[in-house]
Amino acid sequence: MAWNEPGGGNRDPWRDKGGSQGPPELDEVVRKLQEKLGGLFGGGKKPRGEGGAPPSSGGGPSSVGLGLIAGIAFLVWLASGIYIVEPAERGVELRFGSFTQVTQPGPHWHLPFPIEEVKEVNVDQISSFRHKAQMLTSDENIVDIELTVQSRIQDAADYLFQDREPEKTLRDVTETLVRETIGKSRLDFILTEGRSSVQDSIRTGIQGLLNEYRTGLEVTSVNMQPAKPPEQVKSAFDDAIKAREDKERIENQAEAYANEVVPNARGAGARRVEDAKGYEARVIAKAEGEASRFLAVMREYAKAPEVTRERLYLDTLQSVLESTSKVMLDAEGSNNLMYLPLDRLMDRKSFGFPQSMQAPEGPGQSQAQQEPVRESQRGRRSR
Repeated sequence: MAWNEPGGGNRDPWRDKGGSQGPPELDEVVRKLQEKLGGLFGGGKKPRGEGGAPPSSGGGPSSVGLGLIAGIAFLVWLASGIYIVEPAERGVELRFGSFTQVTQPGPHWHLPFPIEEVKEVNVDQISSFRHKAQMLTSDENIVDIELTVQSRIQDAADYLFQDREPEKTLRDVTETLVRETIGKSRLDFILTEGRSSVQDSIRTGIQGLLNEYRTGLEVTSVNMQPAKPPEQVKSAFDDAIKAREDKERIENQAEAYANEVVPNARGAGARRVEDAKGYEARVIAKAEGEASRFLAVMREYAKAPEVTRERLYLDTLQSVLESTSKVMLDAEGSNNLMYLPLDRLMDRKSFGFPQSMQAPEGPGQSQAQQEPVRESQRGRRSR
């Protein structure tokens, strides 16, 4: 039960062991705390010796406490010089505001503030801006140019200390190089195949001036949009571009036709040349063969003129009679039972008759086709 309830014995929890009642005063608690702290750091009252003089001591608790505090403070001060550079950053150390070195990613230490300080610079971050303007070409035409320039920090020290406003310098340099490059180029070159060449030239020129000014920036890319003429003359430029495209299309068609016709013509010419060579070789071979045969006959004729003459006569007569449809009969010793092969005479293939002499089936035979039959009949009547 509570101390102030009936039957609680009236026991006061604030009564101390000595029997005094009431809670300790706040002033007393503060005083005791001050005495403890004073004893640790050399403060508070000290016991006096004889005659009221304080006892002499070479190094009391106050000296130890101050030394400990000073040591801890010095260590904390030294530890404040530890810093870590991230992989995408570079640390620039300054000693009394003057540049000393650039540190790479990883843990490092420098003399703490106010002797040295570190500025961390992100060198992997890509920054970009867009530049758009109307410019005059070398052939006195106006063209709208729009390009995007991307850059990053290459040298952290130059970026911080060599140029007051590197980004503004980059914009000014871009303006200068674009106007210079466009001013030296013709409009047709810029609008057609020269766009990549122009943007490469602009990028190289910008980087050269940035290095000369030591801005610490590196241009990673320059992307130029297709150049456009001003709106006032856009229709005329569209017509010119369409005419240029038609010209290129027709030239491509003509080139394709030439690529198709020329090889065919060359092949035909080569074939005719080969045919002529073959005809030449055939004629020469035939002439040489005739000459060789004539020489052989001449040698045989020199040996036996009569025999050779008769053989030549018979060969000639045989070659002549092979292609004729006439039938020659020797009447001496013949009789009425002589059989003439009329079917063989009518056969064009057997005697080499021309198509006009072939006897058709039926009574409608021509005069030339019936001639062999009449000749054979006359031969029979004569016998």
